[in-house]
Amino acid sequence: MAVPKKKISSSRAGNRRSHNALTPPALSLCSNCQELRPPHQVCPHCGWYKGREIVAAKE
Repeated sequence: MAVPKKKISSSRAGNRRSHNALTPPALSLCSNCQELRPPHQVCPHCGWYKGREIVAAKE
């Protein structure tokens, strides 16, 4: 079984984990209701996309 010969320093371990950080989700403003929504998707609040209504709004 493979076992490390030496302890990996916290600096080396931190360098390895430097790309594991979580990024916040990208959000853009809806042109109709000004609510935050994911880009390139129908607005979940009003149902609009690219200046026209795609889905009827939930009431």
